[in-house]
Amino acid sequence: MLGKVGYGILYLILGIIAFLQIYPLIWLVIFSLKSNQEVFNASPFALPIEPRWENYTTVWTQGNISLYFFNSVWITLVSVILTVLIASLATFAITRMVWKLNKLVLGLFMVGLMIPVHSTIIPLFNFFLNINLIDHPLALILTYTAFNLPLTIMILLGFYTTLPREIEEAAIIDGSSIHRIFVQIILPLTMPVMSTTFIINMIYNWNEFVFINTFISSDRFKTLTVGIQNFIGQYSTDWGAIGATLVISVLPILIAFVFLSNKIVEGIAAGAVKG
Repeated sequence: MLGKVGYGILYLILGIIAFLQIYPLIWLVIFSLKSNQEVFNASPFALPIEPRWENYTTVWTQGNISLYFFNSVWITLVSVILTVLIASLATFAITRMVWKLNKLVLGLFMVGLMIPVHSTIIPLFNFFLNINLIDHPLALILTYTAFNLPLTIMILLGFYTTLPREIEEAAIIDGSSIHRIFVQIILPLTMPVMSTTFIINMIYNWNEFVFINTFISSDRFKTLTVGIQNFIGQYSTDWGAIGATLVISVLPILIAFVFLSNKIVEGIAAGAVKG
C-alpha cells in the first residue's frame, strides 16, 4: 500500500514539474494570438478574447519570416553538418591514429573553449571585410563551425576512446583502408553521440544573434533571430507578431529534439561510461 502511495506522490511531483516545463511554451502560443490591446490591458495569463491566427499569416507573408526561416534552416544545417564531420575526422585522427603531434593538436582545439566568443567579433569583422565576406552567409558558416569544433570534439572524445581497437584491426586484416574504416565502421558506431552533438550545435546556431547582426546587413541573408526586429518600430511594436515569430522559431528545435531525444540519451550515456 505504501508503495502505491509513494508512486502516486512521485507521479504527481513529476506531473507538476512537466507542467512547469511545458507551460512557457503554452503561454507563448497564447501570447502570439493576442492583439496589442490585450497584451497591455489584460492579465498576461488571460486567454485571448478572439484568437488572432492572422498574426501567423502576417509574419509569414508580410514580415519576410518565410525567407528568414529558410535562411535559418539551411545555414544551421550546413554549419552543423560541417562541424560534426570535421570534428569526427579530427577526433578519429587524434584518438585512433598514432602520430607525434596528436596531443598538441588536441590541446590547441581545447584552447578554443577558453576564448570568449564575443571578444573575437572585431577581429573577425576585419578579417571577413578583407576577404569580401561581409554580408555573406559563408561568414556565419565558417564562424559557427570554428567556434563549435572544440566542444564537439570534446564530446566525441569520450566516446571514441571507448571503441575497441580490435574492430579496426580486424578491418585492416581484411584489407580495409583508413578511409573505409572511418566511413563504414567508425561513423555508424558513433551515431548516438553524433546525434548529441548535432542537436547541441543546432540549438546554438539556430539561436545565435550577435554574429548575424554584425556580419549580415541585407534582408536576403538574415535569419529568424534578427527578423524579429522587423516588428519593433520607433513608435509602435506588434507584440502578437513577435510572439508568432517566436513560436515559429521554437518549433524546429522541438521537432528535432523529439526525434533525436533517445539518441541524445544514448550518446551521453555512451560517452560517460568507459568500457
